[in-house]
Amino acid sequence: MKIKEAQFAGSSVSVAGKPARKLPEIAFIGRSNVGKSSLINMLCGRRKLAMTSSTPGKTKLVNHFLINDAWYLVDLPGYGFAKMSQREREKLHGIISNFLTYSEELEMIFVLVDARHDVQRVDLDFMQELRDNAIPFGILFTKGDKLGPVALQRQVDAYKNQLLQYWEGLPPCFITSAQSGLGRDDVLDYIESILNPR
Repeated sequence: MKIKEAQFAGSSVSVAGKPARKLPEIAFIGRSNVGKSSLINMLCGRRKLAMTSSTPGKTKLVNHFLINDAWYLVDLPGYGFAKMSQREREKLHGIISNFLTYSEELEMIFVLVDARHDVQRVDLDFMQELRDNAIPFGILFTKGDKLGPVALQRQVDAYKNQLLQYWEGLPPCFITSAQSGLGRDDVLDYIESILNPR
């Protein structure tokens, strides 16, 4: 897939406030500081489409971006913010849950995890929730440029093996880097296969 056009289409706190035009949605979510906005910008070929920040937790709304006038890339608020109050965390959890539960156009969600780290409980719990609710998802390993090729593959393999301690099979997994563009074509081609199954 080639992304020829990407434009902001609106923000909301619930499904009721989504863009009125109904199109397939591919959503992205991840923990604090996982590099979600940078990855979205890389995939779309736009440096400032999704706003990046050195302050974790900047995304507090559901942001829709219209891609190629055919589908929405959805930037969801993150989860697992240690520095947020319990009330703020509950509010964000409610926004995320509302979207995942009631958005009829959602095709799949990509969960972003830092390629340098082992499985985090907060990520595992979220992915297990997706599995329990039969929501299709994939895993994007971010910051793939931060490790050498051998160390990177070793760490990703270890992560997958950790998941297999809990699950019988793995969801689709992709190694990415917002800096180098690693994984861009693979992720976009997979999205195209979801939107246009043969």
